[in-house]
Amino acid sequence: MKTLYTMPGHLIRRAHQISTAIFAQECAAYDLTSIQYAALLAVRSHKDLDATRLSGLIAFDRATIGGVLDRLEAKGWITREASPTDRRVKLLRLTLAGEKMLDDVEPAVARVQERIVEPLDDEGKAAFLRLLEQVSEAHNDLTSAPLQSQS
Repeated sequence: MKTLYTMPGHLIRRAHQISTAIFAQECAAYDLTSIQYAALLAVRSHKDLDATRLSGLIAFDRATIGGVLDRLEAKGWITREASPTDRRVKLLRLTLAGEKMLDDVEPAVARVQERIVEPLDDEGKAAFLRLLEQVSEAHNDLTSAPLQSQS
């Protein structure tokens, strides 16, 4: 009989808690959450990005992405400007302060990734990541914010 502690759903929830805790420890000095980091990376990587496209790129619920953007804008890391083709659409731009913050936080984020898989050997790390990708891709359409293609 399976116990709670061997159920995939429980283990995934625990892994998420661990990932979040490690990110909070490593990035505490930057006043940055993992979702804010993902949003900033996407804004830096995609020209003329709006909130709807951003939510798809980072698999974050469209209904709550506005709050994330509000906080990023309040910190001076992004701006929102009306699109020249549709004034209702706000295009996201990374500010110089946002660019500097991403550069500054990069070593801490790298430590987060290392610490998450630290208990695994090289073969285990590769298998773990491959399996996480496989599960995420197979069940992508089940989420409230499916990941969209990056093209």
